Amino acid sequence: MIGFLGPRNEGRSAPVAFEHVVKRFGAVTAVDDLSLDVPDGEMLVLLGPSGCGKTTSLRMLAGLESISGGQIRIGDTVVNELPPRARDIAMVFQSYALYAHLTVYENLAYPLRVRKLPKAEIDRRVRDVAGVVQIGELLERKPKALSGGQRQRVALGRAIIRRPAVFLMDEPLSNLDAKLRLHTRGELKRFQRELATTTIYVTHDQAEAMTLADRLAIMDRGILQQVGRPKEVYAKPASVFVAGFLGSPPMNLLDVRVTSVAGSPGLEIAGTSIPATGSLGARLGTLAPDQREVILGVRPEEVALSRETSGDRVPGEVFVVEDLGNEILVTLDLGGQFVMARMPSDYPAEMGDHLWFGFDSERAHLFDTVSQRRIE
Repeated sequence: MIGFLGPRNEGRSAPVAFEHVVKRFGAVTAVDDLSLDVPDGEMLVLLGPSGCGKTTSLRMLAGLESISGGQIRIGDTVVNELPPRARDIAMVFQSYALYAHLTVYENLAYPLRVRKLPKAEIDRRVRDVAGVVQIGELLERKPKALSGGQRQRVALGRAIIRRPAVFLMDEPLSNLDAKLRLHTRGELKRFQRELATTTIYVTHDQAEAMTLADRLAIMDRGILQQVGRPKEVYAKPASVFVAGFLGSPPMNLLDVRVTSVAGSPGLEIAGTSIPATGSLGARLGTLAPDQREVILGVRPEEVALSRETSGDRVPGEVFVVEDLGNEILVTLDLGGQFVMARMPSDYPAEMGDHLWFGFDSERAHLFDTVSQRRIE
């Protein structure tokens, strides 16, 4: 239980807004025209690969990086020029940033002592939050006597205990082992829901992003690609980048030609023409007459493999089979383009087998080859 949270109205949670924010490092633009609203109490996860601008965005919000252009608001206040201590935030870094000369207890208690809370209240909160992040037996140790994972849990606990207007978290679970990461992730979600404090969380881990986020904000090369609820973004990725980044394994993306089969819209995949029925055919029908190439997206769990041919399947050869215990991943070579299928663990497939690739046209995705954006 998260008894340390106390009354919901004790904190002063606030919305956050990035308004056309830019960050340049010399000639390099790290964040380009970022506009993003985070409602009061929401957990927004900034997701993307290394170098995409997610941590830089978080550091600008924290006041640890200057802003090259635009505005950042916390509540109604423009914070561009405010020092970090004046922003009413709590931040957890990848590095631990603990006071080396203080014990774990003293590290946790420090933000509360600065606020001059009663000694009994400080003690209650410290012991409660220590239980949440599983460091109750470490309270008398100093950071040098802790493992990396233990130090990160102390840093997480120190942020939680402050009850700020906004939590900022930069990969706070990265140094935890798999079992403890799962536990702490669940507690983190519970405490954020109970306290309803605006939280911006940076990660490259898709599992963390999908399970923690109220909304995802996916970035690439400093540009915001898509914002939405995890299921919405997964079901309707706005761009080739989002489609290829979100999902494990990622979406299969095939370069295909728009053609005609028996007078109806169709697709040519690796030299084989197949009909495009239902909504897929309707989307192809909206294309300009001269647009002959598109990108087809099919998620691995939506690939259909068969040992028998039909009019809507494409021949291929099994390139590799990966056994994950509860399932297998079958990669099929379609004449130089590859698709991965997620199949039951007992599905009979061996390298070199000849199989036929198919998919559900109602759940397939189309992207423009030039703009890389989704075709609706």
